[in-house]
Amino acid sequence: MDFDATFLARIQFAFTVSFHIIFPSFTIGLAAFIATLLVRWRMTGQEHLHRLARFWTKIFAVSFAMGVVSGIVLSYEFGTNWSGFSRVVGNVLGPLLGYEVLTAFFLEASFLGIMLFGWNRVPPGLHVTSAVLVAIGTSLSAFWILAANSWMHTPAGHEIRDGIAYPVSWLEIIFNPSFPYRFAHMFTAAFLTTSLVVAAVGARYLLKGRFLEEAKTMLRMGIGMVALLAPLQLFIGDQHGLNTLEHQPAKVAAMEAHWDGSKPADLVLFAWPSETEERNLFEISIPNIASLILTHQLDGRIQGLKDFAPEDRPPVKPVFFAFRVMVGLGLLMIAAGLVGAFLWWRGRLFETRWFLYPLSLSWPAGFIAILAGWWVTETGRQPWLAHGILRTADAASPVSAGAVLTTLILFVIVYSVVFSMGVYYINRLIEKGPIGAAVKTSEGVPSRPLSAAEEAAHEAIEGTR
Repeated sequence: MDFDATFLARIQFAFTVSFHIIFPSFTIGLAAFIATLLVRWRMTGQEHLHRLARFWTKIFAVSFAMGVVSGIVLSYEFGTNWSGFSRVVGNVLGPLLGYEVLTAFFLEASFLGIMLFGWNRVPPGLHVTSAVLVAIGTSLSAFWILAANSWMHTPAGHEIRDGIAYPVSWLEIIFNPSFPYRFAHMFTAAFLTTSLVVAAVGARYLLKGRFLEEAKTMLRMGIGMVALLAPLQLFIGDQHGLNTLEHQPAKVAAMEAHWDGSKPADLVLFAWPSETEERNLFEISIPNIASLILTHQLDGRIQGLKDFAPEDRPPVKPVFFAFRVMVGLGLLMIAAGLVGAFLWWRGRLFETRWFLYPLSLSWPAGFIAILAGWWVTETGRQPWLAHGILRTADAASPVSAGAVLTTLILFVIVYSVVFSMGVYYINRLIEKGPIGAAVKTSEGVPSRPLSAAEEAAHEAIEGTR
């Protein structure tokens, strides 16, 4: 493999965007979860909901900050490593990213301070409203980013003049053919990721016999969302796959490691795709099932990889294996949600340790599934950056391989340190748990007496501000 500047720039962007995406995907769902807790608290007056909201807001603050910092790097990479990309499609994508700043980021920036520091400092109604608006802002951010990304896969509403894309219809650009499926798929994945983290923390507390009231609330809300969304995600993913088959058949062929389009496609459970031999080694498959899924006919035909010139095919192995990781984890989420819902229905959810223990370890599953799905989407688009408009090889900046390699190494070092510190700090917050967050009356006195441990923790938390 030739490690030229373009390839190294691809590796650098893949690394930085993979690091970045796990934080927005978490905070999108977490902001909605916090807002839900606060709305429920205002409606019911249950103080443990307020403590839970304050506890998860601290984790949200750390994750949000890491997401913002890691996201800034990406915008600079467009100019330093991908100047051709900015030149050809900047007229379309630039405004979309600008809309994200003008709507989502400004909304978040306006109310994030109130959400983070308004506890017992502003009227409860204003504080709850700020949390709801921050949740709306994170969702708007996902809307614009996915509109831009989807356009790169299924461009629409533009015209090409002298090799440059110019917008013609913003409605067609935003709501391009793959956007509804991609947005629904990613948005659901974000909520699933947060739900698994919340359920895992609740299970962890129950196993240790700590914060039982809060743990039961987290487990009920987390499992309820997983039981609802995981099966729904299977349907959304199927529709997204059919849309991809229509617009990016080479990607689907790589996902299925389907080489020969003259015969029905088998559902390949495992194989080692050989791009040099144009076949699968060590294949374990179920005949015709991929055709049934994709065409709804056992003898249906889809294009195979051999139907595309080698230079027009995406890398098969990473797409093939990442797709199976995503689907496998999705099926495990469905199983976890259904088993949890059954135990909840039978009244044994909080005592069944054989379920709680693996659930307490399941928090990374959503992040891994999102990364795997992202790699399928972006690697499967190759050799195009903007499908049918701009090839990756034509988008790179005229920089040396040494310069890109140096910055890549620095990114790996810095991001590894930052990520490790962030995870360590979040784990410490989880270990401390939802303490020291009693709701105060208008006179500033807690609405219930605090224990000595809670009072000490409360003073320590206040002292760190």
